[in-house]
Amino acid sequence: MAALFENVVIVTRKTELDELVYRFNTKAQAKFYLEQGGHSFADIEAAHDAHQGVLNAVREAIPRGTKRQLIDREVVPRFLFGEDDLVVTVGQDGLVSNTAKYLNGQPLLAINPEPARFDGILLPFQPDSFGSYLLRALGGDMNTRAVTLAKATSSNNQELLAFNDFFIGARSHISARYEIEVGGRRENHSSSGIIVSTGAGSTGWLQSVYAGAAGVVQALGGKVVPPPDSGRLPWDTDRLAFSVREPFPSQVTQCSLVHGLFSDDAPLKVTSKMAANGVIFSDGVEADYLDFNAGTELVIQTAPVRTRLVVR
Repeated sequence: MAALFENVVIVTRKTELDELVYRFNTKAQAKFYLEQGGHSFADIEAAHDAHQGVLNAVREAIPRGTKRQLIDREVVPRFLFGEDDLVVTVGQDGLVSNTAKYLNGQPLLAINPEPARFDGILLPFQPDSFGSYLLRALGGDMNTRAVTLAKATSSNNQELLAFNDFFIGARSHISARYEIEVGGRRENHSSSGIIVSTGAGSTGWLQSVYAGAAGVVQALGGKVVPPPDSGRLPWDTDRLAFSVREPFPSQVTQCSLVHGLFSDDAPLKVTSKMAANGVIFSDGVEADYLDFNAGTELVIQTAPVRTRLVVR
């Protein structure tokens, strides 16, 4: 089968053992430190070896004549992906979300290196079965699933994408102050921030927000009626969900506009009223952020490009 893609970009991340060796300079010192504290080094070493084994298997599965590059997650935001790249991730689900938002239509094949440890909601392929799918994908014979991304655009024309979710609020534990507008309604808020979730992210951080809200209602004697499919959205949905965390009512702040779905014809708009420390970051990575300080307006909507996740 003729190759459609000229290059395979393998994205991975440091293992726990890699991080320990970086911290303690040598593997022996890392082992000594852990075992002195009563922790098992053998499990960490086994996980590292399993991860390296999968990386080696991926390299061996790539046909001769096809270029390949191995990059760490840390360089992904600065890496220039080409039009003819097939992207392969080897790691946890978070590696998919933190790679996908930097692609521009390139297909992404995600491998779960340790199925016994990782749930792998975003990882369709396992170490013993990915090879044939990789070869087929290189020739363009693959099934892909579209995944909607969220896009935040600031009033100073900066943009940020999210595969799972955005957090909009303050850097620290102080209250975030802002004006929120959606669906023709507008309120002033003081809260712990806003979570905006995509369909893929609706099984993650948003579920913890739902669980907390339901627990409070039940503790106060109320009845919780779960939404359809527990609030989960299709991965290719054309809507996004927002939820305000811990809104505080006062003479100048309201808390009735705290949860809902919105689409691009009526996007979510948030205007900062914080002199400093306002921020929006994506997918739980605080280093991947835009400043959100006084006078800055954010418009949140779906991104024009969707992730193409290779599936079975």
